[in-house]
Amino acid sequence: MLQTRILEPTEGAYAYPLLIKRLLLSGGRYEKTREIVYRDQVRLSYRELGERIARLANVLTEAGVKAGDTVAVMDWDSHRYLECMFAIPMIGAVVHTINVRLSPEQILYTMNHAEDRFVLVNSDFVALYQGIAGQLTTVDKTLLITDGPERCVELPNLVGEYEQLLAGASPRYDFPDFDENSVATTFYTTGTTGNPKGVYFTHRQLVLHTLAEAAVLGGDDSVRLLSSSDVYMPITPMFHVHAWGIPYVATLMGIKQVYPGRYEPDMLIRLWREEQVTFSHCVPTILQMLLNCPTAKGQDFGGWKIIIGGSALNRALYQAAQARGIQLTAAYGMSETCPLISCAHLNDELLAGSEDERVSYRIKAGVPVPMVEAAIIDEHGRFLPNDGESQGELVLRAPWLTQGYYQEADKSAELWRGGWLHTGDVATLDSMGFIDIRDRIKDVIKTGGEWLSSLDLEDLISRHEAVREVAVVGVPDPQWGERPFALLVVHPDRQLDAKALKEHLKPFVELGHINKWAIPSQIAVVTEIPKTSVGKLDKKRIRVEIGQWQASNSAFLSTL
Repeated sequence: MLQTRILEPTEGAYAYPLLIKRLLLSGGRYEKTREIVYRDQVRLSYRELGERIARLANVLTEAGVKAGDTVAVMDWDSHRYLECMFAIPMIGAVVHTINVRLSPEQILYTMNHAEDRFVLVNSDFVALYQGIAGQLTTVDKTLLITDGPERCVELPNLVGEYEQLLAGASPRYDFPDFDENSVATTFYTTGTTGNPKGVYFTHRQLVLHTLAEAAVLGGDDSVRLLSSSDVYMPITPMFHVHAWGIPYVATLMGIKQVYPGRYEPDMLIRLWREEQVTFSHCVPTILQMLLNCPTAKGQDFGGWKIIIGGSALNRALYQAAQARGIQLTAAYGMSETCPLISCAHLNDELLAGSEDERVSYRIKAGVPVPMVEAAIIDEHGRFLPNDGESQGELVLRAPWLTQGYYQEADKSAELWRGGWLHTGDVATLDSMGFIDIRDRIKDVIKTGGEWLSSLDLEDLISRHEAVREVAVVGVPDPQWGERPFALLVVHPDRQLDAKALKEHLKPFVELGHINKWAIPSQIAVVTEIPKTSVGKLDKKRIRVEIGQWQASNSAFLSTL
């Protein structure tokens, strides 16, 4: 360890811990009257938000929640969720944001594994909770959340209804100081095999992530996304990596926030219009759902800035959104990274280039944000050059990366082998620092000794005018090891078969973008492509279903 000069602080000097409560200081000072909106039902000022957070802290404390306890939340995106994201960690407890789209068995596993002591349950999930309550091993008490008048429901050890309890609680709470390395949040990420894995983040990590995210979203003129005059509406569930951490940023900045509850396309577009939303974030499949819903038909969404993450942003979606007035910007992160790792940044050289070149860089994973180190390694752990060509696994270091999987020592060691967090993504880094995600390691198609990127193929296929959605996976092939298989959703009244797809891809072969053996020899045209609980393409399930179709000689298949 390097021996550096360390001075003793002045007696009485305040050692300022980085705690989530600090994020509440500025927003209320800047804009006391700015609103936090929930659907068409609730409007709060920042002053009222602060009071409600204090009221919730009093309710939880009086119910017996102590520092170190884990408090689970089962709710749609709402002002209440925002209050929980502050109040629970601010009293020293840990907020467990439950993925309500998991199966009941998976939810049960995550709650027992996280050792939840107290659960807030939206009335929409009462039946789900009742179905697993008898198998929960650590939960002591529950609290009911309703949108309307209190309903008579049966929950084990029910403390009361959220709004009624807040109404009777004090609007003041003396939030204590404590160690900034205390765990503040936890949630579970699903993989291709085994049980969900618990990631966790400390107060210090979340504060640093919030400050870095605010600097990136508000300070980069080349892709300016968020300023104090913007109106923010998440279209990424708050249970998924804290809605990418942006509710903390919006609260820090005192921005008007709009929470849509359950994601319903008509409600989302109505809120966008009536509340004049200017900034959102989502995965590509959700944006496609919005653009294709009947309410959006003919709608000009001019002025709406949306960050796309979770899955690759392809050029076809970028151009479709641009034609409707939406500015898309790609960013990259994962559950284990809090999540922000990189975001599009167009330097002076790129801004002076062609529009086609600018688009090419806007849809990449972006440049690592401040305080993030990124590198590419080969299968032996050797670092590869940042030449934009050398492919390897993307590995990371940053102050806000999860330090492991909760109670999973072996998996944690695998995640952090060699002192770098291993993403499981195949990528390149170029001389400007741009990360280009080529595929997940498990999704790379290995054919004839070559690696094909399913993401590259999806991007090129999506440019066909008939294609609405596409997923490409590798399927076993006796001669080549694997061959690409394309699963397609086409626009109404359009048709596409494997021969037409081959004709579409031939020019890209001639230009050298892909090799001829990358052209899928089989496709399946379906009405819907399987998605994960957070709206990503579920390639594990897709591979299983394709195998079942092939075994049954399904009529869905189109073969060259």
